[in-house]
Amino acid sequence: MMRGSLNKLVFRSLSVAGKWQQQQLRRLNIHEYQGAELMSKYGVNVPKGVAVSSVPEVRKAIQDVFPNESELVVKSQILAGGRGLGTFKSGLKGGVHIVKADQVEEIAGAVILSPSPVHIFSRLLLFAGKMLGQILVTKQTGPQGKVVSKVYLCQKLSLVNEMYFAITLDRKTAGPLIIACRKGGTSIEDLAEKFPDMIIKVPIDVFKGISDEDAAKVVDGLAPKVADRSASMEQVKKLYKLFCETDCTLLEINPIAETSDNQLVAADAKLNFDDNAAYRQKEIFSLRDPTQEDPREVAAAQADLNYIGLDGEIGCMVNGAGLAMATMDIIKLRGRTPANFLDVGGNASEAQVVEAFKILTSDDKVKAILVNIFGGIMKCDVIASGIVNAAKHVQLKVPVVVRLEGTNVDQGKSILKESGMTLITAEDLDDAAEKAVKVAYN
Repeated sequence: MMRGSLNKLVFRSLSVAGKWQQQQLRRLNIHEYQGAELMSKYGVNVPKGVAVSSVPEVRKAIQDVFPNESELVVKSQILAGGRGLGTFKSGLKGGVHIVKADQVEEIAGAVILSPSPVHIFSRLLLFAGKMLGQILVTKQTGPQGKVVSKVYLCQKLSLVNEMYFAITLDRKTAGPLIIACRKGGTSIEDLAEKFPDMIIKVPIDVFKGISDEDAAKVVDGLAPKVADRSASMEQVKKLYKLFCETDCTLLEINPIAETSDNQLVAADAKLNFDDNAAYRQKEIFSLRDPTQEDPREVAAAQADLNYIGLDGEIGCMVNGAGLAMATMDIIKLRGRTPANFLDVGGNASEAQVVEAFKILTSDDKVKAILVNIFGGIMKCDVIASGIVNAAKHVQLKVPVVVRLEGTNVDQGKSILKESGMTLITAEDLDDAAEKAVKVAYN
């Protein structure tokens, strides 16, 4: 099953400008099992399931939650899409599997077991053990992959049809947008590109809320084969209510499926929440799993720094988001790529500057650091003192290019000069970028 496919789907079907790329966003992302629990509270149909983090917990779940099931779905829990088609670094293929009797020999090895429920669950224990604590690599994790700390054991449903459903925020209509497609699954991006007419988009008036007419349009786009139309409309309304009341920025269900007993079920889900709503969504934000996030971004958030990790070679420390973007652009113009976005803001302390340097130097890909400060509220002498103190705490193994301009610039330059540090100074942004690119590849 595909998670996070809305990024590409929106890119292709809604003609969002610019090339989609994988990067961290300023929003909360929760695990599938957490999303299922939340949807269940809102009356959304979800498969029965339980998250476990150890083999003993797997055994207990089988006994307590699934005593009469002959098959279960085992889903690795990481905050990235493409799990089903991923590969563990241990060699195990796929992060989502159905436990079937006819696969016992393949998973258990040379021992051939009979297809009884006992042996099926023996295989499940072995299989979960092969997932837990292992690193799963998908097309969204990068080659480093992510550690699977939990697996989600789910009831295996008898699905007769798989569709796609999502709610996101649309800049054009300035409100929620529901996206539906009568086909779902791992090929949704390809389908959206080849058959865009299959994608139904229903904008919702945020002041009026979702109407029966809106819900009917969505259900028509899903084109269920066996599920009751009225019941399906109610499920759509409940999902919209969840989206609004929990400050979601994304609610994606792929697939939303029909079962053999004529139910519409959210078989897999991805939910993101607006970080600006953390103060009023404390229960939801307590679900954050920092072990699944970029450790540099976790450290930056703790230091109240605006940091986003990228894949380049030149680390950047800048004050002001606009100047930070311009700095990244000119590095790219000079033929190289920035390693990060880092805005220290207009009122950073020396301690924050020191922390910023620690984060920048923790990235093994960084070959040079470019400090670009235009002092207004942020004073150049504070930045300079922070750089000097950072050098005392962090072993600087890469060249540092510094461009200072603005408030207290003379004091700042004096502090750097008297420190005895080997720094490369620049007169303007273009000069700074040129020097940073040059020293990074000498």
